[in-house]
Parts: sequence; structure tokens; C-alpha cells
Amino acid sequence: MDGAHDMGGVKWSGPVVPEPDEPVFHAEWERRAFAITMAMGMPGGWNIDMSRFAREDRPPEDYLSKSYYQIWLAGLERLMLERSLIASDEIEAGKPLHPAKQVAKTLTPKDVASMLHRGRPTERDAVAPARFGAGDRVRAKIIHPPTHTRLPRYVRGHTGIVERVLGCHVFPDSSATGAGENPQWLYTVTFDGAELWGEASDRNLTVSVDAFEPYLEAA
Repeated sequence: MDGAHDMGGVKWSGPVVPEPDEPVFHAEWERRAFAITMAMGMPGGWNIDMSRFAREDRPPEDYLSKSYYQIWLAGLERLMLERSLIASDEIEAGKPLHPAKQVAKTLTPKDVASMLHRGRPTERDAVAPARFGAGDRVRAKIIHPPTHTRLPRYVRGHTGIVERVLGCHVFPDSSATGAGENPQWLYTVTFDGAELWGEASDRNLTVSVDAFEPYLEAA
């Protein structure tokens, strides 16, 4: 979707200023927010793409007023509300007010390390040959999907070169809506800075984007 979260390459967002020696978490509540979000994925049954969409699908004034882990919490609240795991009055109260819901499975402390190290691989067997190969010129399509997508706005309509073919992977646009994995070929596409931002761009600048085949057309 087109939202405030997709701010890469836009003028109003300003430069990215790294924080020197930035800690993993700035406060203990951020550590807890991360842990709860990871743990709730198991009883909740949602996938990573559903989780991302729950965070980004909010008005710009709401998204931009929150810190990183406040957005994570807001997304988690939405996912849990949608599945009736909590009620809205419990969010307002900040504590349980109703009997706990029965769930099929939970993440136990002894399983945390193995889950984090194992992850959930997204590569799948190909159902059709790759349409593009390394060296091909492609154009990112101009799309405005109403749900989750991994194609940033700043490359849409622009031409680049396929640098690598990365295999066939779960398609986030389908996965985020619960429509199935719909595996698609994934490519690293390199764009010149001048192609994206005009002649005023640094002539030595290139930007590489991992783009799924449905995002691309031959140029």
C-alpha cells in the first residue's frame, strides 16, 4: 500500500542520521514489545507479511507520531483484536478484563532460541521458469496496491538492470492478505541514481532493490 511507512527516497523525510553506538533497545519496554510480538505469532497464527501490514496500515499522522516499537505494539494490538484474542476495553485498561482465550499452541521459553535461529525460510520450488535473467533491462511497474507490497514507490516506473536471480519465494502481497503463498521469482535489480532522481543525483550512486517478478516488466 502507499503509506507514510514508504518514505525511502522522498524529499520530505530528510536524511537518515545514524545514532552512534545505538543500543538494540533504548528502554526495557521495547525489549518486552519485541518479545511479546514474536511470541504471539505462534498462538495468533499470522505470518510476517500480515504483521508488517498491520503496522503500516494506519493514517500518516498516527504512523509518524509513533516510535519504532510503538508501531510494533499498535500492529500487535490490531492483529490480536482481529482474531478476538483481546478486546478493545482491555487495550484501554492496559490489563486483562476477560477470561483468556483458548489457543492451539504457544511459544515456550525453551523453544525461543531454536525458533529465532531457525526462522521461517521463504524459498519455494518454482512453478514456472524465471522470466528474467542477469543483465536484462526491466522496468518497475507503476502499481498502487491497497494492501502490503515490497515494491518501494521511488522505483516505480523506472528502469534498472537485473543483477541477480534470487530464486522463487513466498509472494508477500498474497501472503499478507491470507490468500496463500503464491511463490514468485525474486530478483535484485540495480537502478542508477540519475534514473531515480534526475541529473542532480550523485553520478556514482546506484540503488539495488529486491523485486518480485509481478512487480517488473521488460524494458
